[in-house]
Amino acid sequence: MLIRHRPDIPTSAITPPAVYGGRRDFLRALALGAGAAGCGLLGAGHAASGERTRFASVVPGPFSVSDEKPTPYSSVTEYGNFYEFGPDKDSPQRNAYRLRTRPWTVSVDGEVRAPKTFAIDDILKWAPLEERVYRMRCVEGWSAVIPWVGFPLNELIRRCDVTGNAKFVEFWSLADPEQMPYVRLPVLDWPYVEALRLDEAMHPLALLGLGMYGEHMPKQNGAPLRVVVPWKYGFKGAKSIVRVRFVERQPPTVWTRTAPDEYGFYSNVNPDVPHKRWSQSHERRLGEFFKRKTLPFNGYADQVAGLYAGMDLRRNF
Repeated sequence: MLIRHRPDIPTSAITPPAVYGGRRDFLRALALGAGAAGCGLLGAGHAASGERTRFASVVPGPFSVSDEKPTPYSSVTEYGNFYEFGPDKDSPQRNAYRLRTRPWTVSVDGEVRAPKTFAIDDILKWAPLEERVYRMRCVEGWSAVIPWVGFPLNELIRRCDVTGNAKFVEFWSLADPEQMPYVRLPVLDWPYVEALRLDEAMHPLALLGLGMYGEHMPKQNGAPLRVVVPWKYGFKGAKSIVRVRFVERQPPTVWTRTAPDEYGFYSNVNPDVPHKRWSQSHERRLGEFFKRKTLPFNGYADQVAGLYAGMDLRRNF
């Protein structure tokens, strides 16, 4: 099927050197030895997408891309990044079956008037679930159109009772080596932590994703909840969130710690700024053969460009 036509970028050039260099060699060596067996990395072969549950009620949401056909479900769930489950694009859909999404809680701390803990089943009841069809762009040269299910991220933030000192918000992903075998290995500096400026997180385009294609979020795509920020490169969307932390100063993130010369804090889609190892001017939609021109802010410039007025978007990449 068409999904076999991957972006014509060599595999070694797709994932950052921190993952695909010596660390990948280390992983492969481990997978051939007893160490991998001890970590449970051998012989899995399971598909994480077997458990599919539709939401009882989803309403159409604003900002949807109405003139673009959604990418096939199989393309989005069988090809992607979730390094806690492995470094290759097919690793998540093979290995994420281990993830347990119930019970699940999200803790809130930092610049808040009182720490809180939210249960996922309560979060699901906060607001009517919306379907928003968003363009998504990966820094590696591929893109997709995905019907996400969720509600505005600002709904979560409003319930956190933040102080006036809060300027940024961090999203911490689960890092459990029992469920996520690659957390045992130095693939990244665990846990996976991403962050947004508070006004970015409050923007009505930013989504707290609870599902896609009318169904609960697949495990390999970040179940049970993740961040969706459609005008930024996809790695800003932290998956399987267990902690939200509000801070006053711009925090380090997993990628600014791992490869700061390649992955900046803001990570806005800017076709005029090439990645260190490839151009960002064009992209290939999953399931398609021909490339298309990359749009500034992934096509959402009218909505979000004002957030960055006066900023040098080459330096603040």
